[in-house]
Amino acid sequence: MGQVVVISTGGTIASRWQGSGFAADARGGDVLATAAVPEGVTVRVVDLMSVNSARLTTRDQLALLRTVHEVLADPGVDGIVVTHGTDTLEESAFFLDLHHHDPRPVVLTGAQRPLEAPHGDGPRNLHDALLAAGSAALRGHGVLVAFDGQVHAARGTVKVQTLAADAFADPSGHPVADVKDGHLLVRRQPERPEPFPLPAAAADDDAPLPRIDIVTHHCDADPLLFNAAVEAGAQGIVLVATGAGNATPEVVAAVEAAVARGVLVALTTRVPAGPVAEIYTQGGAVDLAAAGAVLTGTLRAGQARIATLAATLAFPDAAGTGARTSALRHAVGAPAAS
Repeated sequence: MGQVVVISTGGTIASRWQGSGFAADARGGDVLATAAVPEGVTVRVVDLMSVNSARLTTRDQLALLRTVHEVLADPGVDGIVVTHGTDTLEESAFFLDLHHHDPRPVVLTGAQRPLEAPHGDGPRNLHDALLAAGSAALRGHGVLVAFDGQVHAARGTVKVQTLAADAFADPSGHPVADVKDGHLLVRRQPERPEPFPLPAAAADDDAPLPRIDIVTHHCDADPLLFNAAVEAGAQGIVLVATGAGNATPEVVAAVEAAVARGVLVALTTRVPAGPVAEIYTQGGAVDLAAAGAVLTGTLRAGQARIATLAATLAFPDAAGTGARTSALRHAVGAPAAS
């Protein structure tokens, strides 16, 4: 145990009643005051922002990434906790993980019930996150999510409940650790690809940022919205397909045309668990992969978008299409193209 820095960004864990609904307005010290601090842990708070996480932007996530790196520049820090809204926590956690080179834990947490709610879940989640961030047993495990007595790897972990306390899980995997009676029980070490360098945009608040869109396939879907994203200037598009990654021949043609224009296309599925796979043709993943789409394994839409974003930020020159595609394959854990 040692010094843990809490970076406060808002969310339900920092929310109070505003007259018609809840919104984040509490500072990090107010949030910390609700939780028991594990024995041996000292805490310093950084108030970065206070927003409901549905409002977060790429620039906000870059500011968080930069702050994490700045905090870890201090060798006296043993770990970081980020308090965050649950709506987009899975996206920020994965974005941090894709750029996290340091062995010290970075643990995201939040709450499903607001700051002053009776029997709120925020105090327990924050305690568990502090415990995980200060633990030497979780060094080298990457960025983590602590929620409802479990610690999950950032990669693959998504929000699975809109309101219930057990809000997060990896539908295709297992937790990294459990917290029981104030003790951390480590179960596994996540597999992670080599992290990306800190993107140049993280140091430049005026840098242009890429547009990355998400388009979902469904019965009767045509390429209209996909093509609209291309025409709107998207540098990357996540296609949320059906089944193991299937659409239609018309969508395949749209993907091929977009890839020819230098647009990154990531292929995921609207099914909660399991990988996308090249099984079907006639518009299926076999054809989509041949058209240039990158299959994202078990990553779902939000994290597939973050992988696409990270690949474009790694190579800000849009002319480097091949490099961006290789970077996207690396981010999602796909084998290199032959």
